[in-house]
Amino acid sequence: MSPTLTRRRTVAAAALSAALLAGLTACGGDDKPAASGTGSAAPSASAAPQANLTVLAASSLTDVFKAAGEAYQKSHPGTKVTFSFAGSQELAAQVKQGAPADALVTADTKTMDGLKAETGDPKIIAKNRLVIAAGKGNPFKIDDLKDLADTKVKVVLAAPEVPVGRYSKQILDAQKIEVKPVSQEPNVRAVLSKVELGEADAGLVYKTDSAKSGDKVVTVEIPDDQNAVASYPAATLKQSKNAEAAAAFVAWLSTPEAQKILQDAGFQQP
Repeated sequence: MSPTLTRRRTVAAAALSAALLAGLTACGGDDKPAASGTGSAAPSASAAPQANLTVLAASSLTDVFKAAGEAYQKSHPGTKVTFSFAGSQELAAQVKQGAPADALVTADTKTMDGLKAETGDPKIIAKNRLVIAAGKGNPFKIDDLKDLADTKVKVVLAAPEVPVGRYSKQILDAQKIEVKPVSQEPNVRAVLSKVELGEADAGLVYKTDSAKSGDKVVTVEIPDDQNAVASYPAATLKQSKNAEAAAAFVAWLSTPEAQKILQDAGFQQP
């Protein structure tokens, strides 16, 4: 082989080796930035769950939960909370029928306990007490439970299957007071409305509901030893499609922020 040909082959081999080395170096450089980019794009583990939540809640929570929902949405951007209010027994029926919802708050533990197969573990978030709501000006001068037995007084109560109706029966029976209501309503708001409109002279309602009526009714306190305590349990629904976000909302109801809203509205600490 001639010296010239040998030199040409040596130069070609050197050039090929240099090209291969450059290619390998370039590939290694591409891999490193790609891995770094993937890591920076990963979502934060602390990111709050976002969802459109539907919460079934007892009618006595109507006003306070509207305020609580606004506060929650403000501190949890991207989450919208929609409430559906009704008597607890109606809410229970909706849950058993598979209504699309994410969380449930009832006005008694008995209703919630009957839904163990459909809910997560409930937690008491607030308590309430009963009062007598008398018509504007309290023309019959009602000042205690015994006055409700007067046949001249048109009394309206919630139906016995409704939590507030059950509590009403409980305290009246304990005092051996017989009341014949002119009507039995499906929830506490309906009882209060009858009194506000003058369709009834008095009714048994929650203290928080009567307080919202202003001068439309006269609130008559019931002594603790004659009263009943209503407990409000909250739980997630197993049928929820937003389990993480629903759990976050239910947990929030026990935070200082939520508790202040509830207590400012007259609810008692759980």
